[in-house]
Amino acid sequence: MNSRERVQTALAFQPVDKIALEIHPSPGGLFNHGQKLLDLMLACGHDFNDQSDLALPVVPKEHFDPDGRYHRIATDDWGTTWDYRIYGVWGHRIKYPLQDIAALTHWRPPAIEKLQGQALEQAREKAATHRQTYYQMGGGVSLFETMQSLRPYEDLLIDIADDTSEINQLADLLMEYYTVVVENALAMDVDAITFGDDFGTQQALILSPRTFRRFFLPRYKTLIEPIKRAGKKVVFHSCGKVEPLLADLRDVGVDALWPQLTLFDSRHLAKLSRDLGLILMLHPDRGELMQRSAPQQVRDYLLRLVDDYQCLTGGSWLYLEVDPGFAWPNVKTMFETVIEMRR
Repeated sequence: MNSRERVQTALAFQPVDKIALEIHPSPGGLFNHGQKLLDLMLACGHDFNDQSDLALPVVPKEHFDPDGRYHRIATDDWGTTWDYRIYGVWGHRIKYPLQDIAALTHWRPPAIEKLQGQALEQAREKAATHRQTYYQMGGGVSLFETMQSLRPYEDLLIDIADDTSEINQLADLLMEYYTVVVENALAMDVDAITFGDDFGTQQALILSPRTFRRFFLPRYKTLIEPIKRAGKKVVFHSCGKVEPLLADLRDVGVDALWPQLTLFDSRHLAKLSRDLGLILMLHPDRGELMQRSAPQQVRDYLLRLVDDYQCLTGGSWLYLEVDPGFAWPNVKTMFETVIEMRR
């Protein structure tokens, strides 16, 4: 099997020759650990793209305080101002374009154009070359988390609970934007389109299932329907205690779930996902395990993970991402264990 065939086979719940693997080249991790991490990533290889030309990030000197600490304040294309304290990691929102919901009368999402003409042809040609060897994911839809960046969190939750006309208007504006995101990904003929919204805390859902089904689920269904008609996969990321929502996501067309594994019993989730027909993206714990455990615990965890989810029988793939603050012996052990397993 080449990489593309391996992922397609795993996503069809069929046995694979070796564990399907995705490595995310996190800029924060690469900046933190440098060349030794890059060397491990290149030695490991993975099934979603060619990283042979990957390089270490170069951070402008002006992004550091006089004492050498990273610190940057920036306003993004959506009008949200962020305070960044760790390179490569999400910052803190310090100014919202919709702090006053009355601003919605003149606020609009960033400009986004449908791919067409020469730009579309070039994108399709590049994507076709990619798919000769690798599986390709595209898109990037995020309704709930985008709304959290536009409006203060508590106000947003109250707006959704009250089902105000303004919050529905905002959601509809985002739907227009993300419809183009989906259309462009489909025009490029990608294999799968990604969605990402965290709907759980470490203890429970953020919104009740009833509220989720009223406000978000119909909108996801609208975005997902053309993806399914095109025969493509939908990959959905959501952290937190989100088990009560899994059947709903499956019913609107989600094929694969990227969950927060530490909040599930492995064997229970393995059975539940197969019963629902949900493929799992398996991301080793980026908190306690990678930051504070011993290397042997990392190795034991990975071996147990691929055994609990029976990765070689299909239905899942392994995802690795290194954040700033991961203990280097744990990073080294994670990659060396995966390289060994994939032999």
